[in-house]
Amino acid sequence: MQHTIQHQEQDAKGAFTIENGGQRLAEMTYSRTNATMVIVDHTEVDPALSGQGAGRALLGALVQWARETGTKVLPLCPFAKAQFDKDPAIRDVLV
Repeated sequence: MQHTIQHQEQDAKGAFTIENGGQRLAEMTYSRTNATMVIVDHTEVDPALSGQGAGRALLGALVQWARETGTKVLPLCPFAKAQFDKDPAIRDVLV
C-alpha cells in the first residue's frame, strides 16, 4: 500500500508521519544533535497499518531526506536499528 509521508522539523525535533483524516497513524521521530546529525529515537505504527510496510516506508523517507541533505543518522530506536542492520543499501547515512 502506498502511504503519503510528511516531514516536520521544529527546533531540534523532527518526525516523518503518515496521517489519515487528520489522525496520525504512524511516526518516526528524531532529535537533531547538530546541523548534520540526527538520532532516530522512536517509531510507532497504528495497528490499522500493521503488516503494510508503514514503518519501512517511514525509514525510506528518512534515508532519502538524509541523503539529500547530507545528514548522518544514529538509530537508537530498536526498529530503525534492526532495519539498518538488515539492509546494507541504506547504511551510507549512518554515523
